[in-house]
Parts: sequence; structure tokens; C-alpha cells
Amino acid sequence: MSATAADPPRPAPDPPDAPGTPASGASAGPAGDTGRSAVRSLLRLWPYVRPVRARLCAAAVVAVVASCLGLVIPLILKWVVDGPIARRDTDGVWLGGALLLAVGVLEAALFGLRRWLVARPLAGVEAAMRADLFRHLQRLPVAFHDRWASGQLLSRATADLQLLRMFLAFPLTFLLVNSTTIVVGFAVLLLQEWTLGLVLLVPVVPLVVLCSVFEARYALAARRAQDQIGDLTTVVEESVLGIRIIKGFGRHRSQARAFRALSRRLLDTELHKARLLAGIWAVIMTLPELAIGAALVWGTVQVAGGELSAGTLVAFLTTALALRWPVESIGFLLAMSNEAATATDRYFEVMDEPVPPDTLAADGSPAGAGAAETDDGLRLTRVVFRYPDAPPDAPPVLDGVDLHIRSGETMALVGATGSGKTTLTALIPRLHEVTSGRITLDGRDIAALSRHELRSLVAVAFEEPTLFSASVRENVLMGAESAGEEDLARALRIAQAEDFVDALPQGVDTQVGEQGLSLSGGQRQRLALARAVVGRPRFLVLDDPLSALDVHTEALVEAALREVLATTTALVVAHRPSTVLLADRVALLSGGRIAAVGTHHELLRSSAEYRRLMSGEQREEER
Repeated sequence: MSATAADPPRPAPDPPDAPGTPASGASAGPAGDTGRSAVRSLLRLWPYVRPVRARLCAAAVVAVVASCLGLVIPLILKWVVDGPIARRDTDGVWLGGALLLAVGVLEAALFGLRRWLVARPLAGVEAAMRADLFRHLQRLPVAFHDRWASGQLLSRATADLQLLRMFLAFPLTFLLVNSTTIVVGFAVLLLQEWTLGLVLLVPVVPLVVLCSVFEARYALAARRAQDQIGDLTTVVEESVLGIRIIKGFGRHRSQARAFRALSRRLLDTELHKARLLAGIWAVIMTLPELAIGAALVWGTVQVAGGELSAGTLVAFLTTALALRWPVESIGFLLAMSNEAATATDRYFEVMDEPVPPDTLAADGSPAGAGAAETDDGLRLTRVVFRYPDAPPDAPPVLDGVDLHIRSGETMALVGATGSGKTTLTALIPRLHEVTSGRITLDGRDIAALSRHELRSLVAVAFEEPTLFSASVRENVLMGAESAGEEDLARALRIAQAEDFVDALPQGVDTQVGEQGLSLSGGQRQRLALARAVVGRPRFLVLDDPLSALDVHTEALVEAALREVLATTTALVVAHRPSTVLLADRVALLSGGRIAAVGTHHELLRSSAEYRRLMSGEQREEER
């Protein structure tokens, strides 16, 4: 999900007009789907809303009652105008004022109760959705994270979920409340004076048509804006993580230009949204105002002609004015609902990504595989691998790899840059799934092992060490749940990390900071190696784990590492002869296949390609 400090920041992507481009990291989504339904999207939230549906329904009922109480005020005014005021009854006026005050206080109290009812449940809904998203991201394969920009995932876990909580707290309730209020209000208007009520109904049809057009256009703009926020988040995150590279190469101006370009595009999209919202808001406000003006003129004529009482006209106009907010809020509520529907689509784009099965075959072997070998160790049989998003005509990265590492043996894996060494090591702990072929550990197909069991057997250390914002102790013990203090001390000793860890301010309890950037590259690499060996794994996979070490430290680590390699079955990706000499045998990976296997000296004699790979440092070794 995130870049390391050693990675140069990727160029800022051009924000797409619709999701589905590599820049946005999203799969083809609803932004380009003209048949998209906001209601259908929002209904997908039901599993999260269902546990709190009782409180949400109670809040909606309370809000409806509170809103409809506002329609009682015009009826009280009618009674006051036609009764106490017409009769010059002072006591009656005071009574009417007291009733108005009581209704107002009760209405405010009910709306406060509604807020109390929804606050805690909706915070829980947001927390549950964020937890599910995080859990799902942890289970998705590495290939998914290679495809998606980290900023897109971060924006879904933060901004999008905040939009959904706001929707559930306000628009969801008030679309129902305001619709009910409008229906009840118009019923009151028609009962008071049906001719004036019909005048106010005239704008309904054009409002419905305009709102439908607005909803379709605003949905596209909302999706585009949210995708652009994800792109902008990616640039910010990569710029922060890659700040050393940016400063080291003086790239701060180009990064600032890229950021400004994305910001301008997001600004243009937000202004487009604002223009759409301003347009619908103006129409929604203008048409009802014209209708109210016409009703006022017609009602005044009727009062002057004695056909209508003054109290009825006051009550009618007060009711009509009370309905202004429910009508005018339609555009605002539709906008928030569309943004929430878009956020829902974006959330479920990730949640709908399939998680690979924990085991790939119920009988312990993939379809078409033969019986499990009975010998011990690590074996790769006719392993083929191609990346899922590779073009169909692209050659596989690995094409029929056959390799057997005997139990207790250490095998060095060498090959030219880009030959697929790192990819092969990622297949053993099932960070990627083989396209075809099989891998067995002590005769057991890894496809038939649960990931938990497999990764308790296999420990890995990669060339690019990744540390977390935690203490040294927590980073190292992440390699084994049951490891204790003795295991920690042993692992640090083997990785030659004891001295520099003891020199840290709080020793093993020192926080290493985000990505471990408070440490040097060699220190991070040694802690990653300690994490790999702390659990005394049955199988060990090391991807050039000593590349950042100086010659003296490398020699010390190699000497200590022999203690671990003597009791485990290991595959070590190597580039230096000194690392190769740790191994019992060497495998040469070339053209996606194992081209040769033998000892270091055997391959020096028999393989010209191996000699070329080793020659750069072999000459130094022979001096």
C-alpha cells in the first residue's frame, strides 16, 4: 500500500474522467455506468445498518413528529387571529402565545432527541465498516495492492466513510422527514383552501423533472471528485514517504507542480459540482416563491371579497412558508445522497475484490496435480507464474521451474536482474499464487495448507526491509507469536543487531518511526533478518538480505547465520559470492527456468552465465 523511503515518488497521475484507469487504481465502476442507481447502491449498506435499525427508525419517527409539529403553529395562529385578536381578547392572545412557545420547545426537544438517538449507533456503523475494510485489505493478495494506488485506498477508509456516516445521520432521515412534512403540509393547505393549494402544486412537475436531471449529472461529478481526492492523497503520501529522494534530487518543485495540477483539476470538479448545486438550488427556491406570491395575491383578493377569513389566509401562508425548507432542501439532500451512493460504490469496489481461498484444493492438491512427494524439503515442480494483469500474449515470468532443496539444505538462487528471483521467493509463502505447477514442503502441497499454517512454517526476509511505527521489540517479534525474550536476544545476536539496538535511547523498546526511517538501511535490514529467524522457522526464504551491509558486518552476520541455516531448509537469493558460499548448492535461474544446479565451484567451471554473474566480485575475492 505504501512506498518505502528508497523508492522515488511516482509521477503524479493524471486524474481520470471516470474510474477504471491505472491512475485511479479503481476498477471499472459506476461513474461510467449510465444505468447506475443511487438507491441500489445505498441499499448495500443495509447489513451494517441492520443492527442499529431500531434506533434509526425511532429517530426517524421522532423527527417526523417534530417536523409535523411545526405545521401545528399555523393552525394556532389561525385560531388566534380569527378568535382572540378579532374579539380583542387579551387573555386569549396570551394563551395562544403560550401554546406557540410550548410547541416550539417540544419541537426543539424532539430534534435534540433524534440527534442523541443516532450519534452513537452511526459512529459504530462507521467503525464497523472501517474495520471490515482494513481486515479485507489485509487478506487481499499482493497483486491487488500492486494494482491499487495507496491514496485511493486511504480515501475510501477515511473521507468516503465519513460521507456515509453523514448520509445516515442527516439526508437518510430528512429525505423521509421532509417528504412526509411536504405531503402532510399540502394536505393541510388543501383542507384550508383548496384553490390556493392547487396554485402551490403547479411547480411540482417541473421540480421533479429538474431534480432527476440534476441527480444524474451530479452523480458523475461526485464520483470524479472522489477519485481525484484519492489521486491527490496518493501524491501527498508518496511525497512524504519519499521526502529524502525529493530533497536529494531537488525535485520539490516538480512535485509541487504535480500537486498543483491535481489540485486544480479537483478544484475544477468541485466548482462544477457547486455550479450544478447552485443551479438546482436557484430553481427550487424560485418556483415555490413564485407560487407563494401568486397564492398571496389570490388569497388577498379573496379576503377583500369576504370569501376567506384573515386567519385562514395567515395560516395558509404560514404553512406554505413552513414548507419552504423541506422543499428547498431537496437539492442539498439529493447532492449528499449522490455523494454517499458514490462513496458506497467506491467502498464496495474494494470489498467485492475476491479473497483467494485459504486452501486451493480440498483433497490437498490442485486440480491435475499428482500425488504428493514422499521426500522431505522444499520442491517446486513445473511451476509457471504470470501476473494476473499481464497481457495474454506476454511470456510468463516463471516457465516450468523445477527445483528440489533437500531437508536441512541451503540453496542459493542466482540470476540476472529481472530473471524472476524475487517472484519465485514470493510464491513459497503464497504472496502470489502459482499459475500452474505445485510447490511442496516436506511432501505437503502448500495449496492444501492454510495460510496461517504455511506462514508458521516459512519465514521470509526481503531485500527491501519494511518496519512499522512500533518498537524494535514489536517489529522483531512480529516474526513469531510465541517468541519470548530469549528468542528476541538470539535473533538480534544472529542479525548482529545487538550493539546498535543497545545504543538506542530505550533499547529494544525504542520506537523506530514510520517505515523505520530513523535507522540506517543496514540497521533496518538486520532487524528484518532478526524478524525472519526469531521463530526458528522450518523453512527460511531470504531475498538478498545482506545487500545493505558493509563487508565487515556482512561477514559477522554470515558467520552467525550459519547457526540458523544448519537447522533449517533455506532458499537464499544471492548476488555476492560471499552470500553464495553460505549455501550447500546453487541454482541458476535463467529464462524463467532453472538452467543449472550445483555447488559454487561446479557452476564456475560449467556455466558461462554463472561466471559472468559472479565475475564482478569474484575478481575481488581472488585478490
